[in-house]
Amino acid sequence: MAVRKVIKAGHPGLKTKNKTIEDLSSPDIKKLIKDLKATMYKTGLIGIAANQINENQMIFVTHPRTTKARNLGKSDKLRTFINPKIILKSKNESVIYEGCGSVGDIFGPVLRPCEIKIEAVDENGQKFRLTCDGILARVIQHEMDHLGGVEFIEKVNDYSKIIGT
Repeated sequence: MAVRKVIKAGHPGLKTKNKTIEDLSSPDIKKLIKDLKATMYKTGLIGIAANQINENQMIFVTHPRTTKARNLGKSDKLRTFINPKIILKSKNESVIYEGCGSVGDIFGPVLRPCEIKIEAVDENGQKFRLTCDGILARVIQHEMDHLGGVEFIEKVNDYSKIIGT
């Protein structure tokens, strides 16, 4: 398990097409999952996609919780999403300020569906579906954007409202 460098906006790894993971039992994939978790915790992020550490694989981890950058009030458990697909998005949307470890200390308003349903495989190889809302739905959509080569700053709906810390 190693803490990896989070690559920054403009790095080609954030735009490279990510590969579907075929062998979930691969030692490289198991190490990647451990590295993602270690990096997320060390950097104070609440989610991180593989391409943020320059690994172009269809995987991300989430753990919405209070950090130095954000007081969430409520937390969720640590989750791993392998080969994820969002299969349903609510029509109800909301704007919330987001930030990103690949962008730095910039936060901006992003419009996203309030509720989603995602299908993925966990780190034990079990396929699952999860319906969620709130911060977990938002973090999942943010990480899914990363896997699709989209950075949150591209989704900001009003650049005049961007704030820095």
